[in-house]
Amino acid sequence: MSTINPNGKEIISVSADFCGKPLTLEVNRVGFRTTASVLVRYGDTVVLGTAMVGSKPVVLDYFPLSIDYEEKFYAAGKISGSRFIKREGRPSDEAILIGRLIDRPIRPLFPKGYRQEVQVVSSVLSMDPNFRPDMIAMIAASSALMLTGTPFDGPVSGLRVGRVDGKFKAFLTPEERAQSDLDLVVAGIETGITMVEAGADEISEEVIIDAMAWAFEALQPAIALQRELVARIAPVAQEYQLVLPDEAIQTTVDQWIEGKLGEKLRQPYPERNEMINELRWEFHAAMTEQVGAETYPSVHDEYDEAFTMAVHKDVRKGIVEHSKRPDGRDLNEIRLLSSEVGILPRAHGSSIFTRGVTQGMNIVTLAPLSYAQMVDTMEVNDGERRYMHHYNAPGYTVGEVRRLGSPGRREIGHGYLAERALSAVLPSEEDFPYAIRSVTEIMSQNGSTSMAATCSACLALMDAGVPLKRPVSGIAMGLMMDNGKPYVLSDIADAEDFAGDMDFKVTGTERGVTAMQMDMKVHGLPVEILRQAIEQSKAGRQHILEHMLSTLAAPRPSLSPYAPRIEKIKINPEKIGAVIGKGGEVINKITAATGAQIDIKEDGLITVASPDGASIQQAIDWIKSLTEEPEVGHIYTGKVVSIKDFGAFVNILPGTDGMVHISQLSDARVEKVTDVLHEGQEVRVKLTGIDERGRLSLTLRDVDQA
Repeated sequence: MSTINPNGKEIISVSADFCGKPLTLEVNRVGFRTTASVLVRYGDTVVLGTAMVGSKPVVLDYFPLSIDYEEKFYAAGKISGSRFIKREGRPSDEAILIGRLIDRPIRPLFPKGYRQEVQVVSSVLSMDPNFRPDMIAMIAASSALMLTGTPFDGPVSGLRVGRVDGKFKAFLTPEERAQSDLDLVVAGIETGITMVEAGADEISEEVIIDAMAWAFEALQPAIALQRELVARIAPVAQEYQLVLPDEAIQTTVDQWIEGKLGEKLRQPYPERNEMINELRWEFHAAMTEQVGAETYPSVHDEYDEAFTMAVHKDVRKGIVEHSKRPDGRDLNEIRLLSSEVGILPRAHGSSIFTRGVTQGMNIVTLAPLSYAQMVDTMEVNDGERRYMHHYNAPGYTVGEVRRLGSPGRREIGHGYLAERALSAVLPSEEDFPYAIRSVTEIMSQNGSTSMAATCSACLALMDAGVPLKRPVSGIAMGLMMDNGKPYVLSDIADAEDFAGDMDFKVTGTERGVTAMQMDMKVHGLPVEILRQAIEQSKAGRQHILEHMLSTLAAPRPSLSPYAPRIEKIKINPEKIGAVIGKGGEVINKITAATGAQIDIKEDGLITVASPDGASIQQAIDWIKSLTEEPEVGHIYTGKVVSIKDFGAFVNILPGTDGMVHISQLSDARVEKVTDVLHEGQEVRVKLTGIDERGRLSLTLRDVDQA
C-alpha cells in the first residue's frame, strides 16, 4: 500500500543491499519546494540530499555549482562543545573537506558550457555512530541531482575503504578505523573511477590499486539503485543552452594562431607564460581590428575563451604527437629542484622548496600539548589535532591583484592533503610531547603547490628537530587520453593541468604511500589506467626525495634554542587526582612555585614545559614525590606518623604509609618503640615487602641514619 504525502503525491522509496546493509532512497516525504530532494537511509544514518536549479543561465564564465555538506550536531545526539556558540555556524574544516569530497566526482559530469546555477546540499539528520556518514551524503547529493533533469552524467557513488587484518572493508567502525592502515575514498560511475583520496600508513602502491578495484566493484549497487529511482520518478529533462565559443569564432582563432604555437612556445616557465600573454594581447589587437573596435568588446570573452581552447589543444598535440610538454620536458621529467632550510632565524624550523616556478616556504612552530586544536564536530567526541598544517596562497603567487581574506575550500583542502601526508611519520606524543603547527606560505604557483607544501613541510619539520620516522616527498601526476591511449605526465605544471584529463597527487616515504588525491576530468577511468599513473609516480617521488635529503639528510639532533623545552613523565592514571589536588590546588601551587607549564593527559602522560631546565626538573621532582609507586628494596626518607606497641607507622610517600615492626627498629632487642622513635621524627627506612593487601613492611636495620 502506497503512502500519500500532504500534497497528494505518492511517497516512493527503493531499497537494495549495499555492503551488507539495506540502502534506501526515498522521495516526496520532505522538501516539497526543492527542484529535487531525496532522503537516504543506511543503518541509523539519515541524510537529506537537496538540489536547486536556477531557471536560466547566469552571465558567468564558469559553471556556478555549489555543493555543501551540513553537519547537524543533533544528528549525533550532541550539543556543540563551544562555550559561547551552540548553534551550527561556519562549517568546520571537516565539513568543508567532505563537501569537496562530494563535489570533486560530481562537477566533471556536467557538460562544458553549462551555466545554470545549481546548489546541492547534503544534510546529516541522523548519524549512526558505527560508521562515518560522508559516503551516504555523496549518494544523497547524486540521487537528488539525478532527479533534477539537468544534464548530469551520473549517478555517482562512493565508498570509504579501510584494511583490517589484511582485508578490505567499507563502513568501518571507529575501532576498526583505529586499526586500519588505510583510509581510502573511491568515487565512480558505472564505467570507471572519477575520484580517489587516501591516507595510508606507508603502504605499497599495489595495495592501493587492489583497494581501488575492490571499492569500484562494491559501490555499483548504489549506482544501480539510483538508476532504479530515476526509472520510478521519470524526471522531466530540463531545457538548457550551453555557453560555448561560436564554431565560427573558434575557426577564426585556430586559423590566426596556426604556426604561432608548437615548438616556438616550448620554453621553460615563466618565459612560456610571458610569451603566451604577449601572444594573447597580439591576438586581441588583431581581432579588434578584424571585427571592429565598436563590436569587439561585446564578443571579447568568447574570443578569449576560444584562444585558451586553442592553446590547450596545442598542449595536448605536443604531448600526444611529439611526447613533448609545453616547457620542452619529456613526459617523465621533473622540473629543476632547489631547497633550503633554516632560513628564518627565530622560527623553530623553516624551509623553502622550489620546483620550477612553484615555490613553498614552510614554518614550523612547536608548543606544549595543551596547544593542540580541539575538534568539535558532529562526528568526533572530544578529539584534538596535535599536528596542524595550514596553507596560504595569496593573489601575488599567481601574478594577480586579489583581496586578502580567510582561507577558501582550496586552501583548506591543500593544507589537509599535506597534513595527511606527514601525519603517518610523526613521532608519538610519548616520544615527542609537542603540539606542532606547520604553515606553508606559497610564494609562487605554477602547478603542484600542495606537493610543494608537503616537501617544504617535511624539510621544516626536520629542521625543527622533529624526529620523523622517515622523510616524505610528494609529486603531482597528469594524464591525457587520446583514442584510448593514456599519456602519463610526471610533475605537471599549470598548462598541463588545465589541458589534461586527470590531476593525481601522491606522497610517501621510501617504504610506501602516505596520502593520495586523484581527480578525473573525463567521465571515469578504469583501474588499469590509474595503475600506470601510480606506478610511474614512484620513481618521481624517489627523485624528489633524494634531492630533499641532499639538503637535510635527517632531523636535527636538537631543537631550536627558541623552541620550548618539554619533558614528560608517565604516572599511574589513578594518581592524577593527587597531582591536580582539590579544585586544582596542588597543580596551581606547582606551577606558581616553578614557573613551569604542566599538561596532564587522561592516560597519565604529564608534560612539563619551560624555557628553564631547572624549573622543569623542579616540577618533575615534585610530581614524582606525589605519584611515585613504592618499590621493594628502595630506601626512603620518611616521617613517623604514629606509634603503636607493636611498631611505628612511617609516611614514605604522599598518601603512602608503611609499618616498622618493633623487631625491625634495631639489630639489638628493643623493649619499647618510643625508646627509638617518636612522632614527627624523620628516619631512613627500607621497603622490604608488600603483601597481597598492599600493606608495606619497613625496616630501620642496616639503614644508615646519618
